Amino acid sequence: MFSSDNCCQIRRFRRPTPMRRTQSRQGGITTVGFLILAVFIGLFGFAAMRLSPVYLNYIKVAGVLDGVFKEFDSQSPSRAAIQKSIRRRFDVESVSVITARDIKVTSESGGFRIEAVYDHVAPFLGNVSFSVHFDKKVLVRR
Repeated sequence: MFSSDNCCQIRRFRRPTPMRRTQSRQGGITTVGFLILAVFIGLFGFAAMRLSPVYLNYIKVAGVLDGVFKEFDSQSPSRAAIQKSIRRRFDVESVSVITARDIKVTSESGGFRIEAVYDHVAPFLGNVSFSVHFDKKVLVRR
C-alpha cells in the first residue's frame, strides 16, 4: 500500500528547515536578564545622582580659586586681601561643604599658594558611601 516515495515525502514534510530551527531558538532578553540589567543601570544612575552635587560644589570651589587668581595675579596682594576676596566669593557662590577658613593661604618666595584640600562623603545605600578627595591649588604671583 505504501510506496517508498510517500514515506520519504512525509519525512521531508515534517523535518524543520534549518532556518526554522534557528528562528525557534532565537529569543529576546529573558525576564531575569532584564531585571539584572535594570538593577545594574539603576545603580549607576543612582550613583550619578548622589555624586553630581559633590562635583558641582567642587566646581564652585575651583571657580572661587580661579577667580582669586585672576584678580590678584602679578599685583602684589596681601594675605588679608586674598582671604577677604575668598570669603566674599564663597558667600556669592554659596559654597556649602567647606568654609573660607578651610582655605589655606601660605606665602612662598614667588607669591601666595592658595589651597583647597578636602574630602566629601556622599551616602549611597545603607552604610555604603562614596568618599571623594579634592585638591585644588593656585599660585598667585607677586
